[in-house]
Amino acid sequence: MRNEIALSEVQEFIAGFWFHYDQGHFDEIAARVGDEMEYLSRSDSGSCPFEHLLAAELHGGAETLTWLTAHRNENPYPCRHHATNVFRTGIDGDVTTVRFYLLVNQITNNIPFAVSSGVVDAGLRRSADGLVFTFMTVVLDAEDSVPFAQHAAAASTQPA
Repeated sequence: MRNEIALSEVQEFIAGFWFHYDQGHFDEIAARVGDEMEYLSRSDSGSCPFEHLLAAELHGGAETLTWLTAHRNENPYPCRHHATNVFRTGIDGDVTTVRFYLLVNQITNNIPFAVSSGVVDAGLRRSADGLVFTFMTVVLDAEDSVPFAQHAAAASTQPA
């Protein structure tokens, strides 16, 4: 029997996760991370000047929660994570996979400004207590924007 998760459930779950993350509600975050959680975070180049602040390759819910807590505590407040264009990409057993854009902003001199953006791939499954993440891969944008044709040409010369 397939245990498909409706898009409305996915969107509500992801929005709640980032809200609680931004507010430092670590018990709420813990309830949303599965024991099998795999977490990867990096920039698109893998070598941006602040890579050390965002790079992580974590295995298991406990290790992921430790890093997420430390990462949140090291960053400013308010800091807001916005998940947009959320869509399902597939189903693998009891895991529904999703993809979305992530936009992060903070406030400086009383003005909100974007500090980061990127693409997130994630897996969610139902647990006895609700939805949980099984994996999350966050690839943040750090390269300068170029015309798409230039990007596409460069990408076509990269090894697969």
